[in-house]
Amino acid sequence: MKSYDPLLLQMPLFYNFSPKDLDSLRSCLSFRVRKYLKGEAIFLEDDEISRLGIILNGSVMIAKEDISGNRNIISTFSAGNLFGEAFAFSKQKRITVSVFSESDSEILFLDAEHLLTLCKELCPFHSQLIRNLMNEFAEKTILLNEKIDLLSQKTIQDKVLAFLFSEAKRQGSRSVQIPFNRQQLADYLFVDRSALSAELSRMQKKGILEYHKNKFVLKTIAHLDDNPSFNL
Repeated sequence: MKSYDPLLLQMPLFYNFSPKDLDSLRSCLSFRVRKYLKGEAIFLEDDEISRLGIILNGSVMIAKEDISGNRNIISTFSAGNLFGEAFAFSKQKRITVSVFSESDSEILFLDAEHLLTLCKELCPFHSQLIRNLMNEFAEKTILLNEKIDLLSQKTIQDKVLAFLFSEAKRQGSRSVQIPFNRQQLADYLFVDRSALSAELSRMQKKGILEYHKNKFVLKTIAHLDDNPSFNL
């Protein structure tokens, strides 16, 4: 378990923690680790959950299916990311999405009730953890707002550009690699895969972008041309 300490100490959730603090927290919060195979469900919609997960190895996908069985990918997370916290801390405790292991994964679970309850010693690292958790909630809220803005775009081209521009800003380059294959990208943008493929082909012919599998290069985007922070 301690082999993952360097990863944990780099996470925003454990900001300002020392290895000694992490040792104390491990016993205070009863860390529990579980392994999942690729495609295995970690949580299914309507499951009652009381623990939040930290990805130690691998990646997970957060998705929701509509009444027709169409899957909408809400987000994907890789090693070092936190998931499930909003549901674990809610009053109803029931998750409204499904969480799948996108690859063979190893997940560390933390009990939500123990996390929010200060121990008898009132240790400062526990208080720091709660502050860090509030920052994590704020960051997730910002990401959710970005997803809402993306889905509000009227055309497939607008959705593609909104998503790729967001990735370009995050990665600091007009050349970006996305964590989705074509079907997953269609699910994430909530569009038909065939229509998405046709639109990408048109955008490439127009010189708006170039792409190969999950690698994209934005070609003629004024916002990028005017920003010196991007690697051109």
